[in-house]
Amino acid sequence: MTVAAEPQFHVLAVDDSIIDRKLIERLLKTSSYQVTTVDSGSKALEFLGLHEDDQSNPDTPSISPNSHQEVEVNLIITDYCMPGMTGYDLLKKVKESSSLRDIPVVIMSSENVPSRISRCLEEGAEEFFLKPVRLSDLNRLRPHMMKTKVKKQNPDQQEKIEEIENSDIQSQQRLQQQPPPPEHQHQQQQQLPNNNKRKSMEEGLSSDRTRPRYNDIATFV
Repeated sequence: MTVAAEPQFHVLAVDDSIIDRKLIERLLKTSSYQVTTVDSGSKALEFLGLHEDDQSNPDTPSISPNSHQEVEVNLIITDYCMPGMTGYDLLKKVKESSSLRDIPVVIMSSENVPSRISRCLEEGAEEFFLKPVRLSDLNRLRPHMMKTKVKKQNPDQQEKIEEIENSDIQSQQRLQQQPPPPEHQHQQQQQLPNNNKRKSMEEGLSSDRTRPRYNDIATFV
């Protein structure tokens, strides 16, 4: 487990491959993040302040909060395929915890499996990166951490913003459902007879009436 110097955001990187772990650590540090790396999902839970009850069923371990965590984690990026606890299992544990569910989780995988990607996103993952992860991929992490930070620092303001957004959506829906104003209806009614009159005039003009008649004039050769 390695911890870098302290910048603004702290990322917990989880990968059982030492090569991939070193790569993601270097990319995160290049992006000015504080980085902690672990090689398994269980160690990630331990660092997050959660532990599995050894007396419970190993197939369905229970998780209890641990108050010893001192370093705040702003985002978790984890490999999908790991022995024991997979990245998907770790994602579920985090989202099931009332104290950690707001931490953004990003999944990495070297396999492009649509069903796997959809399952992770439906479970609450913010992003799904295909390996090898690039620096351009990590540029998409900061907005997720900023959103969570604002929500934690100003929960009342976040609620007000959501209320305003919902109110605007409802107002737009009501405007779409309302009939047009009387003046607009009157203009439409005026345009309708004019359009019908013009259409009748156009239909009344036959091809014979649009050119001079020469039926009564004899032609001499």
